Amino acid sequence: MSVRILAVGDVCGQPGLDCLNTKLKKFKAERNIDFCVVNGENANVVGITPRQADAIFKAGADVITLGNHTWTRTELRPYLDERRRILRPANFAPQCPGRGIDVYKTAFGDVCVLSLMGRFTLDTNTDNPFVIADGFMEEIREKIILVDFHAEGTSEKRAMGFLLDGRASAVWGTHTHVQTSDAEVLPKGTGYITDLGMTGAVNSVIGIDPEQSVGKFMGDPPRRYDSPSGPAKLEGCIFEIDPETGRCLSAEAIRLK
Repeated sequence: MSVRILAVGDVCGQPGLDCLNTKLKKFKAERNIDFCVVNGENANVVGITPRQADAIFKAGADVITLGNHTWTRTELRPYLDERRRILRPANFAPQCPGRGIDVYKTAFGDVCVLSLMGRFTLDTNTDNPFVIADGFMEEIREKIILVDFHAEGTSEKRAMGFLLDGRASAVWGTHTHVQTSDAEVLPKGTGYITDLGMTGAVNSVIGIDPEQSVGKFMGDPPRRYDSPSGPAKLEGCIFEIDPETGRCLSAEAIRLK
């Protein structure tokens, strides 16, 4: 019997949080989802607070992954040490709060989730995610291995997919907030999509008020990002996995409005 894993794209602002709260549990029940990973690093538009992380768990997430805005909200730092179910990128320096990889017990066996962040254009002081991922794959013994690669470049994400093909059960990209059309099973059995998309306002520029985003490109002075009101969407991907082998059987991109 296969296992159905749902990966949900970056939750952006209050529209994303509201959409997740309204749609996630119902969708999980309808599609028989066994385990759900949600990228939550934009829940505060930039960063995430402990209260918002709690709301994402309450909405139905089993694990929250983060990315380049992990350290924006300083109040999150003790929360990362206290909660095992929220992961910051594993290629941050080891003295940073929290963890980037953990194993979670489920009714269908142990699930390993790994969070990584790319380096192309993100201007972050991180270790090489490819070297880190390669090293972890030598150590992980769980059959089901899920990898959230928070990265800018499509080539960087696809390269990670092929590095881990046949070693991880599923690899998905986050960060760019635009869902790609390449949900697939790679040749050696790893489920893959370059970017899950986002959970947030439909009429926005990657979750930001369009007028503000256009103004930024026109040269307006910087200000705090705002999310627009209006309809919201939830985007992600369902990976069907054989729990005996850890191989992915199918990958299906989803969008709920």
